[in-house]
Amino acid sequence: MPRTNTRQAAGATLADLALGAVRPPTGQGYASLVRGKLTWPQPSEPARDRDVAAALWRDSALLTGLPGKRFRLGSPNMTEPFGMFEVEVSRTERLSPSFLRVTFSGGDLAHFADIGYDQRIKLILPLPGHGLAPMPQGPGWYQRWRELPGELRNPIRTLTVRLARPHLCEVDVDIALHDDDGHSGPVARWAATVRPGAPALLFGPNAGFDGPSAGMAFRPHAENGPVLLAGDETAVPAIAATLERLPAGCTGEALMEVPYEADALDIETPSQVKITWLARSGVPRGSLLHPAVVAAADRLLPPLAANDSVEDVDVDDLWEVPEDERPPGPLYAWLAGEAGVIKGLRRHLVADRGMDRRAVAFMGYWREGRSETG
Repeated sequence: MPRTNTRQAAGATLADLALGAVRPPTGQGYASLVRGKLTWPQPSEPARDRDVAAALWRDSALLTGLPGKRFRLGSPNMTEPFGMFEVEVSRTERLSPSFLRVTFSGGDLAHFADIGYDQRIKLILPLPGHGLAPMPQGPGWYQRWRELPGELRNPIRTLTVRLARPHLCEVDVDIALHDDDGHSGPVARWAATVRPGAPALLFGPNAGFDGPSAGMAFRPHAENGPVLLAGDETAVPAIAATLERLPAGCTGEALMEVPYEADALDIETPSQVKITWLARSGVPRGSLLHPAVVAAADRLLPPLAANDSVEDVDVDDLWEVPEDERPPGPLYAWLAGEAGVIKGLRRHLVADRGMDRRAVAFMGYWREGRSETG
């Protein structure tokens, strides 16, 4: 998938507009959606914060299958895919040394879409002394959030829905708790002390939207696999949620590298996918995951010609989710976690093993040596 300049409105997606992250050029009332990308007669280039804007684009650039359809800007079609849900923490559960489950509740969640798999959402946290009051609402909320002074910007982070129970107005989110090693960001710090009753906002999918699902990267080309799911502890919630939704006939392997042996969680899957936990127990990140993926590829892939012409990817922009029709290859791979590790895994599968890049989804959730800010 060609990289998109996230600073430009031209080439953005329908969900970008729903997020309020981009605005159309002045006077342009219509946008055309072609192969998932919105186009205008003239481009618009609003200034946008690169890191947050890129994350918003990644989470929303999944609306496909509507070639050539036209949408009136500002119509309900533009806001229905996602919405803000006012919630509070109803309970927490420490699942293991490195994972905390937070259950959010609120009447709005009756309208939260239970899509499953690796559905991503935004968690918006209160600010000390200000709560959620500074957070803009409605159309254009992102642009107005950008323009706020830093001390009035509520932290916004991307997480995966672990389980949604709209009939109970509840959503579970599992949070990876880092040791005090410089990787802890606002969510991990918040989770360490959060108590029932704490307010928050979730920006997630609306059940009333009848178009294609957005914010989901797991899109295999065959219902029954085989699939290869691999990631570190930050990818465990997404892998676990995906495993629980796979059909009974699906085959393949799921590899999860976690800090400790006690972080191996109980995951029930109707599929035949083999689950392997890799406990680092002090060894460097990725040192277990990389050889495990190489070994799994030996088991799951037939001999394929290496591809020396594969373009390398920038570790700072490590996010590619195939949106076009994928070839009927022998394997679909989903990789997520620390960007440097995932870059190496993607290169092994695509360049060394000859997998078609359209059959590999890879996502750099975070980067070693770069602390989360916000």
